[in-house]
Amino acid sequence: MSTTPMAAEPTEARIERRSVWHFMRRMLRTQPLGVAGGLIVLLMVLMAIFADVVAPYDPTANSFEYMSEPPSWQFLLGTDQFGRDIFSRIIYGARTALLVGFVASFVGCFLGLVLGVGSAYFGGYVDLIFQRFLDVFMSFPIIILALAMVAIFGTGLDKVILAITIPIIPRCARVVRSSALAIREMPYVDAARSIGYSHSRIILRHMIPNVTAPFLIMLTAFMGQAILLEASLSYLGLGVQEPIPAWGLMLQGGASEYAESAPWIAVFPGLAITLAVFGFNLFGDAVRDTLDPRLRSQ
Repeated sequence: MSTTPMAAEPTEARIERRSVWHFMRRMLRTQPLGVAGGLIVLLMVLMAIFADVVAPYDPTANSFEYMSEPPSWQFLLGTDQFGRDIFSRIIYGARTALLVGFVASFVGCFLGLVLGVGSAYFGGYVDLIFQRFLDVFMSFPIIILALAMVAIFGTGLDKVILAITIPIIPRCARVVRSSALAIREMPYVDAARSIGYSHSRIILRHMIPNVTAPFLIMLTAFMGQAILLEASLSYLGLGVQEPIPAWGLMLQGGASEYAESAPWIAVFPGLAITLAVFGFNLFGDAVRDTLDPRLRSQ
C-alpha cells in the first residue's frame, strides 16, 4: 500500500510536464508573435526588478571625464552629455515606464470597467447621460487630453500617472459597456433581480466577472500606450522630471543637440521605447485572440 503513491507520483509529474510542454508548443505554433511579445515584456519586468544588480553604474552619477563617450566595453551603450551611463539609465528607466504603464492602465481600465458595467446595467437616463459625458472625453485624442490633464495637475511622476489614467477611463468604459449590455439581458441576471438581489450584488457577482475578457484585452492594450504617452510627455518636459531616469527624458536631452556628434544618446532610448511598445502590443494582440472566441484559433 505504501508504494502506490510513490509509484503514481512520477507518472503525475510526467503528465504535468507533458501538458505544460504541449501548451508551450501550442502557443508557439498558434501565437508565435504573442510569445515573442510576452518574452519582451518578461525581460523588461526582470530588468526593472533587478535593476540594482544588472545596471553597472549609478544612473544619476555625472562624470565629466566621460562625457558623450561612444559605445565601448566600458560603457556598452555609451554615455550622455553629462557622462551618465546610457545602459544603466535605460535599465532604471524601465522601472519608470512599467510603473506608469501598469498603474495608469490598471486603474484606468478598472474604473472604466465599473463605470461601463454600471452604465449598461441601469440604462435609461443614467446610460444616456453617462455616454454623452464619455463622448466629450473621447472627442479629444488621447495625447491632447493627457496634455490638458498635465496642464491642470502639473508635472511629476504621480501627476503623469493621473494624467494618463483619466483618458483611459472613457475608452475602456465604452468597450466594456458594449459587452455588459448583452449580459444584462441574460436569464441569470433576470433571475437575480426576481429573487431580490441588490443592484450592487448583481453588478459585482454576475456582471463584472462576465466582462473580464474585454477588460483584460483593454488592460494589455493600454499598457503599451501608457508607456508611449509617458515618454511623449517626458520628452516635451511635461512628464517625469530629473533626476528620475526616464526614456522620454533621455530623448529630450539627446535628440536635437547631439544628433550628429553623439547619436547614441537618442538612438538607444528610442529603441527601448519602440521595443517596449512593440512587445506590449504583440502580447495584447495574443491575449485578444485567446480570449475572444470569434478570433480564437481552431
